[in-house]
Amino acid sequence: MCGIVGVLGKGPVAEQLVDALKRLEYRGYDSAGVATVANGELGRRRAEGKLRNLEELLTRSPLYGNSGIGHTRWATHGKPIEANAHPHMTELVSVVHNGIIENFRTLKDELAAQGANFTSDTDTEVIAHLITHELTAGGDPVRAVYNTLKRLEGAFALAMIFRGYNDLMIVARQGSPLALGYGNGEMFVGSDAIALAPFTDAIAYLEDGDWAVLTRQGVAIRDRDGRAVERPITRSLASALLIDKGNYRHFMAKEIHEQPEVIGHTLAAYVDFATSRIDIPALPFDFANLSRLSLSACGTAFYACLVARYWFERWARLPVDVDIASEFRYRETALDPGGAALFVSQSGETADTLATLRYCRAQAQKILSIVNVRESSIARESDAVLPTLAGPEIGVASTKAFSCQLTVLACLAIAAGKARGVIGPALEMELVQALGEVPRHVATVLRDERPYEMLAPRLSKVHDVLYLGRGSSYPIALEGALKLKEISYIHAEGYAAGELKHGPIALIDENMPVIVIAPRDDLYEKTVSNMQEVAARGGQIVLVSDADPAATGCAIATHLAVPAVHRFVAPLVYAVPVQLIAYHTATFMGTDVDQPRNLAKSVTVE
Repeated sequence: MCGIVGVLGKGPVAEQLVDALKRLEYRGYDSAGVATVANGELGRRRAEGKLRNLEELLTRSPLYGNSGIGHTRWATHGKPIEANAHPHMTELVSVVHNGIIENFRTLKDELAAQGANFTSDTDTEVIAHLITHELTAGGDPVRAVYNTLKRLEGAFALAMIFRGYNDLMIVARQGSPLALGYGNGEMFVGSDAIALAPFTDAIAYLEDGDWAVLTRQGVAIRDRDGRAVERPITRSLASALLIDKGNYRHFMAKEIHEQPEVIGHTLAAYVDFATSRIDIPALPFDFANLSRLSLSACGTAFYACLVARYWFERWARLPVDVDIASEFRYRETALDPGGAALFVSQSGETADTLATLRYCRAQAQKILSIVNVRESSIARESDAVLPTLAGPEIGVASTKAFSCQLTVLACLAIAAGKARGVIGPALEMELVQALGEVPRHVATVLRDERPYEMLAPRLSKVHDVLYLGRGSSYPIALEGALKLKEISYIHAEGYAAGELKHGPIALIDENMPVIVIAPRDDLYEKTVSNMQEVAARGGQIVLVSDADPAATGCAIATHLAVPAVHRFVAPLVYAVPVQLIAYHTATFMGTDVDQPRNLAKSVTVE
């Protein structure tokens, strides 16, 4: 949700902090700030808006000191103004925080009654005042932080520096991710390894309840009970990642165009193309013995799960439940002991998904996850992990990560079909060959974006858009509507095409664009019937299909041609046109495509 960094360095750290925050800006960009300790005194600079505003402020008003912390914010408590920007400070301590302190109101009332002067509307400021209360009562920083942590309820990652301590930083993790970086006479901390990539590749990940005392010579890690613990140091791959737009105008455009490559990479991890066979690693359960599979995710990953439900039930005859993670555990789902639960997340840190995973763990479920970050919390808490190979996705609106999630789920559905005796060798070869053709088909869609550019001006003028699809195209319609909403701010809704006459048809008139996802499959003729219902009411049909638009009997305003593909892989290929519709519309409208308002890449709070 927010991004935090910390450096105990050999020289001035302000520039290093800003550099690290640039790699975390995808986590939030409502405001940013840094604080340092220089000659024992705390200093701070904060700026509303994006990180470049903070950079400009530091140019005008430099901040010195070899120890510091930084933060880029996605607002949860309080408006995105400078007063609410992190770090939050008293005269004795400066704090940056990712997460939500659920009992902050009680703590704030208590502290205010004791004379604390609050200058922000955030939950984070209570942490600074709690620590200050402990310090003024005679405690040292370590004891003050330990006593404070015991009073906090919620999910958080924290980094703290202290007046009078040039060689000390204390950090803590409860629910929100936090990584430690080991340097030569230096120490680093960040919300993820990407932030630390310029500084070190020696990374340790704190576990839930951990807190750590850092000096330039190393770190002492304790668990929530204060016991000394050790966490393994790994060599992170993040240092090798190049996060650059290249020749593209936006990260989102770059990531859309990376899909043929990353889908191919992901397929290579799960398919033996020499034999046209699926090669899934060992799983913690046997598909043949499952009576039901539970899938859960949030946002775009949830739509990947909806597609997978069609695959598992059609090609493996395996009943599937799909839930939005934020709803799953709160309806107290009854789960049979020994069952299996599958979780999908790009970051592997999505708070609702992680909480649902833990609920399923408590219900004696075997846990399988599909994530894009192998070192993430969801991955570490799963019995088995099937990584996607999308690489870092910086654009907030997911594109290549969604395609890679679908790729892994498709491979897994084939494996399930084989294990359950539904898919024999000939059918497996047919489906694998269809998967192998997906990168080529996606590249074909990306070869000519002019129709999408021509459509964009018309869509930019409307207030509402409907997306329709049947079967596995229905979740793609939902995803298309979400993409348009996310980055163009145009209201859009996705519907199962058969539901059109049960309400949404009342909205259709000559000003209503209706985007129809219609591969020429066994449901195509029924989708055409729904298109005719739209045409009869003057709706402007945008047909995304491999079919001949003239054969539909409808007036088609725009045809976005898609290659003919096997129905099994159609969702993978048709995901790309709906991304391009949203991207070109938003670009034409001049919105911030990579960092749309009110959103963040990794949602680490409920």
